[in-house]
Parts: sequence; structure tokens; C-alpha cells
Amino acid sequence: MRYTTINKFRKTHRFLGIFIGIQFLFWTISGLYFSWTDIDEIHGDHYRKKVEFVAINGAIISDSLFQALSFPIHALEIKTIGENPFFWVNDSILLNLENGKVIKEISPEEAVAVVKANILPEYTPKKTERITKIGPHNEYRGRPLPAFRIELIGEGNPVAYVDARSGTFQRIRHSKWRWFDFLWMTHTMDYQGRDNFNTLLLRAFSLLGLFTVLSGFALAFVTAGWRKKK
Repeated sequence: MRYTTINKFRKTHRFLGIFIGIQFLFWTISGLYFSWTDIDEIHGDHYRKKVEFVAINGAIISDSLFQALSFPIHALEIKTIGENPFFWVNDSILLNLENGKVIKEISPEEAVAVVKANILPEYTPKKTERITKIGPHNEYRGRPLPAFRIELIGEGNPVAYVDARSGTFQRIRHSKWRWFDFLWMTHTMDYQGRDNFNTLLLRAFSLLGLFTVLSGFALAFVTAGWRKKK
């Protein structure tokens, strides 16, 4: 009777260990990686340079420029793209301050100029691509489209992204970020958006992990030396 009970505990513990052992390994490896990496480096801060604010001639911002607009202004941001001043109006309209024209999209050359204004000079642009669609696992997911994807020459295979409509520098991705993203996916077990901690898969494996530990304690208890002597 006692041997049958011990054998059941061993089989249960062995089965659970094999079934969720790979996920336990991913949790451990990803946890080690997270604890040994600098989050600012993952964000790509070491590629960025301090953005210099460019003075804009106040004479070009006239009342007639605002009067020419046929819509109310709720939000307004002044920015420079290359050497030209712009207004980003209502988070939807890019306005050239020099001629008052509405710009639907910036050009690839202007996107490169935005990258050069934000990235250290040793990382030079190599290839520019306009993107309109991305997959759910793309490194630019969750950001505005269309956008310009600009590959840079330098360590870590960095890629910069610029919003085509607003001319805003969005993100820079590199090798360490890509490893972080992959391990974060295995850690959260959210294989779509990465950040959902309430998936059924994660809950199920968490419970199975608890059962595995408890079965190990139970196996140690039923096979203890003092119980054999007794």
C-alpha cells in the first residue's frame, strides 16, 4: 500500500516536471536576462543624442496663418524637420510654417533628417523603407502608420522608425531589444501583444507549477527516512 502511494506521487511529479519543465526553463532564463540588463540600454538610449532645440523666427508665425485654417485648434506642437519649422495641429495635421501648406506626409529625405537629429552621428542611415502594414509580432507594433523604417549602420543592427504623417521620431530597435522582446513573450506567455498577464495559458501553467512544487513536497514527505523507521 505504501509503495503504491509513493509510486503515484513519483509518477505525478515526474509527469508535471517534464510537461512544464521547458516553461520553467524559459521563466528562469528570461528572469536572469532581465535582472542583468540595463532597461535604458534596451530602450536604445545609448543610440540617442541630446536633441538641440532650434530657434524659430517668430515673424513667420502670423495671425494670417491661423486665420487661413478652416478648423478650430485644440492641440498645437511646434517642431523642426530638417531645417524647416512645422506645426503639428490637433494631432492630425502637419503644417509648414514657411508657406502655410498642409503636408500629408514627410519625404524619405526628411525622415532621414529626423533620424540624424535624434541619433548619434556614428550610426549612419543605410536603407529607408516606407511601411504601411505590420504583423502582430513586428518590432514596431502599436505605433502610428504609415512610417519610415530606416536601417542604420552600427553595432546591434539598429533600426529607427519615424511617423510619416507627423515627422516624429518614434522608436529605435536593436539586437538586445529583440532578445528582450522574445524573452518577455516567453515570460508572460502572451504570444500576441506580449503584455497581457491574464491569459489562460499563463494561469494554467502557474497552477501546474504550484502543483509540481506541492507534489515534490508530498513525495519528500512520504519517502522520508523517519517514516520508514516508524
